[in-house]
Order: sequence, then C-alpha cells, then structure tokens
Amino acid sequence: MDGIHDMGGTHGWGTVAIQPDEPVFEEQWHARTFALGLASMGASGTNLDAFRHALERLHPVEYLADGYYGRWLAAAELLLVDSGVLAPGAVEARARRLGGEDVVEPADVEVRKPSYERGGPGSLRQIDDEPAFEVGQHVRARDLRKRGHTRMPAYVRGRTGVVDARRPAAVLPDSTAHFTGEDAQHVYTVRFESTDLWGSDAEVSTVYIDLFESYLEKTL
Repeated sequence: MDGIHDMGGTHGWGTVAIQPDEPVFEEQWHARTFALGLASMGASGTNLDAFRHALERLHPVEYLADGYYGRWLAAAELLLVDSGVLAPGAVEARARRLGGEDVVEPADVEVRKPSYERGGPGSLRQIDDEPAFEVGQHVRARDLRKRGHTRMPAYVRGRTGVVDARRPAAVLPDSTAHFTGEDAQHVYTVRFESTDLWGSDAEVSTVYIDLFESYLEKTL
C-alpha cells in the first residue's frame, strides 16, 4: 500500500544521525515495547507480516510523531483490537483510570483470532514451480499499487534491473498479512543502478533488492 511508511528514495528528510556507541535500547520502555510487540503477535494469532501492515495503517501524523517504538506500541494495540483480545478504546480508558480519572472501561468483545492454512514453520518453502527468471536476466518491477500490504518498495516500480541471484522460495507477505493463504513464490535478488532509480543526478551506486516473483515481469 502507498503510505508514509514507504519513505525509501524520497527527499527532504535530512541527514541520518548515526550514534557511534548507540545502545541496543536507548530507553527502558523501548525494550519493553519490543517484547510487547512480539507478544502481541502470539496473543492475537497474527504474524510478522500482519504486524508490518498494522504499522502501515497508522495515521501518517502519528507515524511520524510517535517515533520508532511508539509506532510499535500503536501497532501492537491495533493487532490486539483487530483480533478481539482488546476492546476498542480499552488502552486509553485504562491509562486514564491509572491517571486518576473516573472512566468506565469498555466491555470485553468476542475474540476473533485469524486463521489460515500454513505449510510449515517459518517463511521458507519448497515449491515445485520452475522459476520464471534466470540469473543475469533483465527484469522490470511491476507498477503494483495495492490497498493492502506489499513488500515491494515504491521507488522500484516500473524500473528495470538484472537478476543477481535466486533465493529460497518463501511465503508471500502480501497474502499472509491478510490471512488469505501463503502463495509461496520464488524470490530473486535484483540489481538496480541508482541512476536508473533516481535519475542521473543520484549518487552512483548499486542497489540490491529481494523481490518476489509476482513483483517482476520480463522486459521486451
């Protein structure tokens, strides 16, 4: 889906500040939030792709204002509400009660954890389909514009690159994020030149991106 989360290749964000001695977690609540995010996937019966899609569904202003771990908190809450583990508004009501306000917390709702047929643990799969593309072949990233989740960066849409390597087949996040099945596909590392992605004024470099087979098409 198109959204504020897909910032790759966009301008105006300034220079990335790098801390040479950056700790794993800058604040204690970051570590707790990381654990809560992982726990929310198990409690809601969802998966990593659904968690990423929850991040994408956050309001653009909140996405930028909340910071990295603030987004994780919001996404965890969204997953738990979607699956009925939490009632809508439950977190806000509990926070206000802890702050001393006389607030009635919403009643529990029906738990409705999603389910779909899985072909095994993890994301890698063995498939019988022959790969559609070969190493060294020129391919074009499809101009896909989905309302749902996808792992193809917007900046490669319609751009041509070269298959650099073939990776193990894996479940398609576009499907598993919505619990419609696995749709396991071949995965390719595609090599793009920076000037082909961002124009002749771009810093000259090579970009390698892992792309699912359905994201690609043959060039003429």
